[in-house]
Amino acid sequence: MRTTLTIDDDVLLAVRERARREARTVGQVLSDLARRGLTNLQPAGVATAESAFHGFAPLPHRGEAVSNALIDRLREEPGATTEHLTVL
Repeated sequence: MRTTLTIDDDVLLAVRERARREARTVGQVLSDLARRGLTNLQPAGVATAESAFHGFAPLPHRGEAVSNALIDRLREEPGATTEHLTVL
């Protein structure tokens, strides 16, 4: 079905790039994204794999802010290791 939509420039650029990578049309990509968005409705602020942009997907909110006290508590738990951590 043909229709006219006003789409933000950044969205169109991202959709065109995805269409190019996947060897699909812009219309196919937009339809797929709209379908997924409408069937997987999430509350605002919930990160999903599809919300990743430029290769970075934020982790979902777990109800507790990360603080120095939390990090210290986790370090002190039995079995915790910090060998792989680098202090900047």
